Amino acid sequence: MALPFELVCPAGSLSALKVAVDNGADCVYIGFRDDTNARNFAGLNFDEVTLRQGIDYAHHRGKKVFVALNTYPQAQGMKRWQSAVDRAVAADVDALIIADIGLLDYARQQYPEQRLHLSVQGSATTHEALAFYHREFGITRAVLPRVLSAAQIAAVTRQTPVEIEVFGFGSLCVMVEGRCLLSSYATGDSPNNHGACSPAHAVRWDQVGQNLETRLNGVLIDRFAEGESACYPTICKGRFNVNNETYYAMEEPTSLNTLELLPQLIAMGVRAIKIEGRQRSPAYIAAVTRTWREAIDLALRDSKQYIVRSSWTTELDRLSEGSQHTLGAYHRPWK
Repeated sequence: MALPFELVCPAGSLSALKVAVDNGADCVYIGFRDDTNARNFAGLNFDEVTLRQGIDYAHHRGKKVFVALNTYPQAQGMKRWQSAVDRAVAADVDALIIADIGLLDYARQQYPEQRLHLSVQGSATTHEALAFYHREFGITRAVLPRVLSAAQIAAVTRQTPVEIEVFGFGSLCVMVEGRCLLSSYATGDSPNNHGACSPAHAVRWDQVGQNLETRLNGVLIDRFAEGESACYPTICKGRFNVNNETYYAMEEPTSLNTLELLPQLIAMGVRAIKIEGRQRSPAYIAAVTRTWREAIDLALRDSKQYIVRSSWTTELDRLSEGSQHTLGAYHRPWK
């Protein structure tokens, strides 16, 4: 019997977890309040008490909770990451989302029955890479990086026993996850180790005349005119002067939105759609989860009659970066 298709939603707080579950998430992924997760921001994430409360809330409603341990420990810090594995397993989480090979090995050796997912931070993009992780660490699912086309995802899915989870909506990472060094160049804090692309202590907003300037550790990222929508400063989505022209040199601030590809992703054997945004508000989580729940239910019920409803597009564009969306790497006819 085919496994059910799952909607995997983010939660940066207990209230966000509850609204994700209440609005149709099959699974919710969370992190601890430290740098073992890749959304290490003040005021976000879970301690032991809220973790257990969240798991109880989800499990009583037949939903799953995954814990993301998706940053890379340094040599002197491995015991903290191992302790995070212990704490998550003790709380009865449904899966651990891990990137680091050493941490995967620890989890596999200590808890052979624990379900393990390979994080997008692991940057596995081929069925050969997934075969290695499956053979050596027993992973049951992998989250593919947002650099593969739909055809490439289909090829990987056909050739691996590992369940495939892909991003469906949210911030579009243009770098290869797990290998980005951009913010560490500006701040000294690597997103791969410290859990934040733009750590809050390095972010500055300055009103300069009629313009609002955003900086990361003194590096000018963008300058917004009065009334222009200002995005959170990340280097990859800043405007820079290149050959005497100022523009978004790497990527525009826009959100990934794959609603139109949903029946295709289901047909190719993708197991789950992941929504990005643990740093987002409960209201954001509720609206995005509700929209995707409706879309998935329609696609599963009658894929041939599936169309993207204008109400879904309006709602998601309202929540998107720059109020616009893209298919990103999913649509690359030249790949």
